[in-house]
Amino acid sequence: MAGRINDDDVKAVRDAVPIDAVVSEYLQLRNAGGGNLKGLCPFHDEKSPSFQVSPGKGLFHCFGCQEGGDTIAFVMKIDHLTFSETVERLAAKAGITLRYEEGGYNPSHQRGERIRLVEAHKIAADFYREQLNGPEAEIGRKFLAERGFDQDAAAHFSVGYSPAGWDHLTRYLRGKGFSDKELISSGLSQDGRRGPIDRFRGRLMWPISDTSGDIVGFGARKLRDDDNGPKYLNTPETSIYKKSQVLYGIDLAKKDIAKASRAVVVEGYTDVMACHLAGVTTAIATCGTAFGNDHIKILRRLLMDNGSARVIFTFDGDAAGQKAALRAFEDDQKFAAETYIAIAPDNMDPCDLRLAKGDESVRDLVEPRTPLFEFALRQIVGRYDLETPAGRAAALDEAAAVVAKIKTSSVQREVAVQLAGFVGILDQEFVVHRVHQLAQWARGRGDRGPAPGKPSRAGAPQHEIQAPKAPPGPALNLRSPAHRTERELLKLALQKPALVSPAFDAYGIDEFTAPPYAAVRQCIAEAGGAETGVAEAREYLVQVLDATPDDTVRKLVTELAVEVFHGKSIDETYAGEHLVKVRLRAVDRRIDDVQSSLARLGSNVAPGDLAAAQNEVWVLQQYAQSLRSHGADAL
Repeated sequence: MAGRINDDDVKAVRDAVPIDAVVSEYLQLRNAGGGNLKGLCPFHDEKSPSFQVSPGKGLFHCFGCQEGGDTIAFVMKIDHLTFSETVERLAAKAGITLRYEEGGYNPSHQRGERIRLVEAHKIAADFYREQLNGPEAEIGRKFLAERGFDQDAAAHFSVGYSPAGWDHLTRYLRGKGFSDKELISSGLSQDGRRGPIDRFRGRLMWPISDTSGDIVGFGARKLRDDDNGPKYLNTPETSIYKKSQVLYGIDLAKKDIAKASRAVVVEGYTDVMACHLAGVTTAIATCGTAFGNDHIKILRRLLMDNGSARVIFTFDGDAAGQKAALRAFEDDQKFAAETYIAIAPDNMDPCDLRLAKGDESVRDLVEPRTPLFEFALRQIVGRYDLETPAGRAAALDEAAAVVAKIKTSSVQREVAVQLAGFVGILDQEFVVHRVHQLAQWARGRGDRGPAPGKPSRAGAPQHEIQAPKAPPGPALNLRSPAHRTERELLKLALQKPALVSPAFDAYGIDEFTAPPYAAVRQCIAEAGGAETGVAEAREYLVQVLDATPDDTVRKLVTELAVEVFHGKSIDETYAGEHLVKVRLRAVDRRIDDVQSSLARLGSNVAPGDLAAAQNEVWVLQQYAQSLRSHGADAL
C-alpha cells in the first residue's frame, strides 16, 4: 500500500498553486484593500461578502462562518476531497510529480475516487471527440451542420460521438487501467448481461464540466430513429455529478459572467453553443433539470450580488417554458441581481434564431426586455376572466401571494402597484394592502399557511356543519359582514366566555372563514375551549396565548382580547345573535356546496348518492329555518 505524500512535495504544491487562482475558479473576487481579496462565501449563504483571501499569505478566511485555511484546505472543503486527493489534484495542475514515503510512486488504482472518476471522464471526452471524425459519426456531423455548427465550433465545445457498439468506451477505459467498479461508479458504463457495457451509444456527446473545469458528466443527444431511449440522456447521479449542482458551459462562461455581472440562462446544449458563437459568452444551461437553488448559489458567487448584476432567462414561450419561468420566479428573491426573461419571435430558441436570422438576432434577444416578475404575473393573471369581478378577485388572490414573497418592501410595493394595473383594479392602495397582509401572514406562519383545523375538544353535535376549508392567507376583506361577525364572536369567547359557552365549543374550526380567525379558534380549542374560561378565568387567556403557533396569531389573540365590542349591550341576546349568524352562514355554505355538486354531476350521479345528497339538503334547510325562527334556542 502506498504511503503518505512526501512533505516537501506537499509544500511544493502549496507554493506552486496561488490560492487566489484556485478560489477564483469558484467565485468572483474583488479588491478588499490591504492586498486582500473578498467575495461571497461558498460555504454559507450571505448577502454581502465576508469571505477574504490573502494571496500573500496563501490563506482564506470567512468572517461569517469562520471557515479558513490554505489552498489545500479550501479545495478539500469545497470539493469534499481527502487531503491526499486534494494534493494529487493540485499537483496535476501544477505539473508536479509526487513522491510517497513508503512504496515509491502511488499506483494509479490507489488514487482518490474523485480524481479517478474525473480522469476517466477526461479520457472519455477525448475518446468521444476523436470518434466524431470517423465515418460512423457522419450522422452526428450532419446534425451539427444543420444547426449551424462547423468543425471548429464542435472542437471549441469538445463535442464528441459515442460509437453505436456495446462496449467500445468500456474496453478503451479498461485498457487505460480502470476497473469495472470505477466504470460503473463513473456512470460511463452500466451493467450488462455479461459485464459492463457503454451507457452512451450512437449519440452526440457534450462534456459537462464543474466550475473548476473538471469534466464530471455528459449530455447525449439521440440521432437515430431506432434508438428507443430519450431524446437527451444525461449522466446518472454519481459521487461527482449532481445535476442540480452543475451548469453546462459554466467553465467557459464564468470569467465573462464575473466580468460583465451578467448571466444568460438558456435551455439546452445547442443554445449555449449558439449564444457563445454569437458573442453572448455568458450563456449557461441546466442539465436535464429545472433551474433551482444550487444553480442560484453558483451564479451568486460569480455575480457578487451587486446591484447592477443581471440574470436573463430565455425560456420558450410555450406552456413548458411558461412553467419554467414561473418556477424561476419562485426563486427570484434569492438573487440580488435583476432578473429578466427574453422570448424570441415565433418562440424560437437561441439555436434556431441564430440559424434563421444570424448572430446579431441572438445578441439582440438577450438584451433585457421584460422583468421576470412582470412576465410571471401576466401569466398568472392571464388565466382569469378579468371582465368579471369574480375573475379579477381570483386573479388578484393568486398573483398577490406571489408578490408577497418579494422581501424588499419598496420593491414589493412597486410591483403591487403594477399588479393593480395588470388586474384592472383602480384602487392601487387596496392591492398594496392586500399584498402587505399576505406578506405579514406568511412571515408569521413561517410560510406554512394558516393553522390547520382540528375538532373542538368538547366535541360537536350531529348537526355541526363543516364549511369548506378557507384559502391560505388572511381574508381578502376583513371588513365583510361575515368576518365582522366571526371577529365579534371570537372577542366574546375570549373576553366573556360565559356568554357563549358551551355552544361556542361545538363550533368547528372551518366555520370561521377568515384563516386568521380560524387560527384563533383553534388556539381556544387547544386551551380547553371557552368553557375553560368560565371555570378558570385567570389562566384561560394565558393558555390560549400559549397555544398560538407564532407571533402573528399571538398578536391577533391579544388584539381580540382587549378590543371594544360593537354592541351597546353585551349580554346573552347579543352573544346568541352572533352564534346564530356564524352557524347559519356555515349551514348556507354547505347547502350551496351540495347543490353545486349535484348541478355539476347532472345525470352522472348514482341514485343512492342523489337520494343521500337530497336528504342532506332537506335536513340542512330545516335546520337553517329553525335557526332563523328560534335563534340561539335552535343551536
